[in-house]
Amino acid sequence: MSEIKDYCVIMCGGIGSRFWPFSRKEEPKQFLDFLGVGRSLLQMTYDRFSKIIPKERIFISTNIAYVDLVKEQLPDIEDSNILAEPARRNTAPCIAWAAYHIRNIDPNANLVVTPSDHIILKEGEFQETIKRSLEYTRDNQVLLTLGIKPNRPETGYGYLQVDENIYDNFYTVKTFTEKPELELAKVFVETGEFYWNSGIFFWNANTLISALEKYQPLLVATLQNGEYLKGEEEKDFIEKHFPFCPNVSIDFALMEKADNVHVQLADMGWSDLGTWESLYELSPKDKNKNVILHCGTLLYNSGNNIIALPEDKLAIIQDMDGYLIAEHRNVLIICKKDDESNLRKFVNDARIRLGEDM
Repeated sequence: MSEIKDYCVIMCGGIGSRFWPFSRKEEPKQFLDFLGVGRSLLQMTYDRFSKIIPKERIFISTNIAYVDLVKEQLPDIEDSNILAEPARRNTAPCIAWAAYHIRNIDPNANLVVTPSDHIILKEGEFQETIKRSLEYTRDNQVLLTLGIKPNRPETGYGYLQVDENIYDNFYTVKTFTEKPELELAKVFVETGEFYWNSGIFFWNANTLISALEKYQPLLVATLQNGEYLKGEEEKDFIEKHFPFCPNVSIDFALMEKADNVHVQLADMGWSDLGTWESLYELSPKDKNKNVILHCGTLLYNSGNNIIALPEDKLAIIQDMDGYLIAEHRNVLIICKKDDESNLRKFVNDARIRLGEDM
């Protein structure tokens, strides 16, 4: 039997609107250096996985509008390893196409699929966790994710409830709930039985496609005829058919439905840098629990804020608690930092009034 090889798919096609006004349609958050380390979130993700998987087996799945940004930031990536989606159809179609594409290259391919906007603080533990997960899916026909112990009731993450212990930190999953309401998230955290779904997935390409055939027949019917195409023929097929894929996340498409979902519980300093609140949780704070990025500040009776302004700005702030104060290019926003639903409304209102490029 031929050797089972590991492949990585990095998803970086989203707009990242929850990090507006820094994250914009023409340059989303994954292409930005949020932490001031000289590398974007995408580059940091690539750096992490290239220590585990050879670069020729790393694929970048992105929107066609960001292909040039990907090439600029990841010059080591071959054009043939960039999967350019002609339309935004969520993570299930993105992952399905990547699985078909890679299985066409290697019929026994073993995959790790990851977002491009995660922060990992424990690099050694991360590498060991990824290697053990890939070994697990080489030997088991399962859909595997990583579970992170929650430290707060977060409504932006999926939650999974662990069930039977297989061995060590590997468990079967009893229930999977995507982005619960706040009250339910509080219950999940209080029980101690629920973990955040990291959004990093592992599976053999054959196992994944079998699950898609069972639970997402419309998605399979849309894409499967393009599996054995290559080069320009595959590109033409995707351009024609991909926009007709159902707009569905992999969580709703498979993880909430399948009966072979497993989890490895992991402690690797993980954070999904999805919102200003998550950046606040991750960042160093002053004595009044303010997070200050880039700019100078004079703060009076103010705490629990996140302040992100241009480096040449001095912010003088009085009597503010729990606010996001951010300026980027032509937008200044001042709002409650943990009110994600209102932030989405502000973004939508700005785009209606001033155009989609806001």
